[in-house]
Amino acid sequence: MENPYQILGLAPSASQAEIKAAYRNLAKELHPDMNPGNTLVEQRFKEVTAAYEMLSDEDKRAQLDRGEINADGSPRMDGMFRGGFNSGGAAGGPDFEDLVADLFGRRRRPRQTKGQSITYTVRVPFLEAVCGGVQRLRLHDDMAVDVNIPAGTSDGDSLRLKGRGMPGAGGGPNGDALVEVQAESHPYFTRDGLDIRIDVPITLMEAVLGGKVNVPTIHGTVAVTVPAGSSSGKILRLKGRGISKGGQKGDEFARLMIQLPETMDPKLKEFVLSWSKEGDYEPRKKVGFE
Repeated sequence: MENPYQILGLAPSASQAEIKAAYRNLAKELHPDMNPGNTLVEQRFKEVTAAYEMLSDEDKRAQLDRGEINADGSPRMDGMFRGGFNSGGAAGGPDFEDLVADLFGRRRRPRQTKGQSITYTVRVPFLEAVCGGVQRLRLHDDMAVDVNIPAGTSDGDSLRLKGRGMPGAGGGPNGDALVEVQAESHPYFTRDGLDIRIDVPITLMEAVLGGKVNVPTIHGTVAVTVPAGSSSGKILRLKGRGISKGGQKGDEFARLMIQLPETMDPKLKEFVLSWSKEGDYEPRKKVGFE
């Protein structure tokens, strides 16, 4: 490669203003837009550009002048100095693009990039997650927004607030706000997909004789019939009392749990003892226990 000074027709003492002026004149003459299809002119334009990029860089120009690098930007063969310059193509740097844009009366449009998204976390009560609700959230810019929590939202779900993230660059769109939901547990409800499960304590009398008991659901309390002779663990299905989501509706499953009194009634104990002598049964044998 020729010496960069020779390529631009300059002396080594040339100022930066002279270097820039020489390049402007040659670039106008040799630019590929002005010489479409002419490979020789295109190659010459690349050489002129590489020479300008080296000489406009004060550090690289000083290395060239001190003999630390060759005319093409590669280090000298004695290996004493390290560095380098890639002269393989025209211009990729922003200074070059700006200069060419000025030469041909064009201005580069600012590069548009989308802003960063920001993740927030909200804790949502169990009933609000399964039935839907609204949570107020304060964003990074100190603005408060109301976030709609759709019915059936699960723990770990992420809701997107479009355009509520960081501003974009160059007129690009804002990023988004991603709201991660942490659904809280409930004292007696548990979730199973769209279904709700609950343990319902009943008395020994209700288990033996049957009757009506009030059972909570996520939509309110309902009266449920306990069949006579219900064992502990029996499950009653409350159709349509579960979670509604996407046109589907779950059920609630109530598991009956016989609860004896905390203080044992002597009469109850006496009755069981007398009854067991005549009416004893073996429930474990029924399920195959030895």
